[in-house]
Amino acid sequence: MPKQQEGKGVRVAIVASEFNFDVTQLMIERAKEEVDFLGAALGPVVKTPGVYDMPLAVQALFRRADVDAVVALGAVIEGETSHDEVVMNQAARKLADLALEFDKPLGLGISGPGETRLQAQDRIENAGNAVRAVVKMVRRLREIR
Repeated sequence: MPKQQEGKGVRVAIVASEFNFDVTQLMIERAKEEVDFLGAALGPVVKTPGVYDMPLAVQALFRRADVDAVVALGAVIEGETSHDEVVMNQAARKLADLALEFDKPLGLGISGPGETRLQAQDRIENAGNAVRAVVKMVRRLREIR
């Protein structure tokens, strides 16, 4: 199947952190490009204050019948304490729980913890990877149901 048809009939929403927005804004644009390239439909794009705040927005989007999958985008950059590890571990766990609870794919396009700003910039492509993953999962789930 051509890439442009792979996402046909799939609606992908995006949740992105405003924290480290110089990185996450580029991630949003990369995710939108991939949605378009795959022929999927772009759902709502929601910005949260930080990665830790994402689960509530993802939950609201998963409740919508017009959203097939959500991509979470963020950059958890290392600070002077281990706060970045707490944020990432808790957010990732809750996001995974929500995907199972609502039976919808969640693309984890969040880089970190323990990364520098330069490493975060080098990982902007994770946004495209997360979009590809959720589109594939929506299609595969439809095949087995």
